[in-house]
Amino acid sequence: MTISRPAAVIVLAAGEGTRMKSATPKVLHTIAGRSLLHHAIVAARGVDPVHLQVVVRHDRDRVAAHVAEVDPDCLIADQDEIKGTGRAVECGLDALPADLTGTVVVTCGDVPLLTAETLRALLGTHHAQQCGVTVVTSRLADPTGYGRIVRHPDGGVARIVEHKDATADELAITEVNSGIYAFEAALLREALASIGTANAQGEKYLTDVVGAARARGRAVAAYVLEDVWQAEGVNDKAQLAALGAELNRRTVQAAMRDGAIVRDPATTWIDTTVSIGRDTVILPNTQLLGATTIGAACQIGPDTTLTDMEVGEGATVCRTQGSLSVVGPGASVGPWALLRPGTELGAEGKIGSFVETKNVAIGVGSSIPHLSYVGDTRIGDHITVGAAFAETPAADDTREQA
Repeated sequence: MTISRPAAVIVLAAGEGTRMKSATPKVLHTIAGRSLLHHAIVAARGVDPVHLQVVVRHDRDRVAAHVAEVDPDCLIADQDEIKGTGRAVECGLDALPADLTGTVVVTCGDVPLLTAETLRALLGTHHAQQCGVTVVTSRLADPTGYGRIVRHPDGGVARIVEHKDATADELAITEVNSGIYAFEAALLREALASIGTANAQGEKYLTDVVGAARARGRAVAAYVLEDVWQAEGVNDKAQLAALGAELNRRTVQAAMRDGAIVRDPATTWIDTTVSIGRDTVILPNTQLLGATTIGAACQIGPDTTLTDMEVGEGATVCRTQGSLSVVGPGASVGPWALLRPGTELGAEGKIGSFVETKNVAIGVGSSIPHLSYVGDTRIGDHITVGAAFAETPAADDTREQA
């Protein structure tokens, strides 16, 4: 079945996140090389919406600036003083074209494991069943704190009850709301306009759109998500760590399936933005971060941290910390080396033990074997630098160390 592009994806990122106990807005905390919000934006972009929008409020300028940095084409909408997810979506709709038609997907800025594949499956269910509303649900052994899915006798969704508003019988339900939805745009506008704040939290609930859609004779379906991690949100730093560990486990597994050899997945951390070539061996206690790219048949680690690095095919990097640097094909680095930004090690070159480099170009086959600092200079091809402190030229000096 061909799934049409959603008219819009609205990502909710207006909450304060007080349980994080942090000066940093919740959605800007990071795991696996991206903020929580950036993960949500990447998933949303995966379904190719006509409009992609983030709704903001708490620390508005900081969050909006981050959105502009990671996705300059993303729209920003501001939630006003009226609380609730329903009001957040309403403010988002008000900032979109008034004649918007089609499907509107709503997601959250704090569910970093959500994938574009799940959003496409949601859209497939929504279109196949010609629903007014489709909600992503999951079944949990402990549903405490989640809105419960109350089913209609016809098998569809009758309503969603927030935990604080639920009866004893409703609290016994284990199918819960993920906070991720597909709506028919016109129905969503009309239903939100009719919803009030008469509930335990005094908020405008987005969940009330389900009952409003039913009252208007529209079908409401659920897409039941088996992979419950994708619907897990971050509310505190313990959950941040748990989701970070799970995402890392998945990322390491994906790297191995793509051909990398990871000796100890439990002590290996790989950001989602990292690329690793086939038959590269990653040894224990290694972190590959940021925009790092590793070629094929390399050996990285143990005890190594590389951030925004480029490592060529067949290179070896051992017990090294490096950032914003290039290691050429067949080159070797370490142990106990520090590569500061601007280091470029040529093919078959060597940076050895207890060597620190910064803003230095090292030619093909050249070597700094040990006990040296080399900065702000160039070294030609096939040169060996003895144990020394290499002179740092003046800013306008382009001398080459021979």
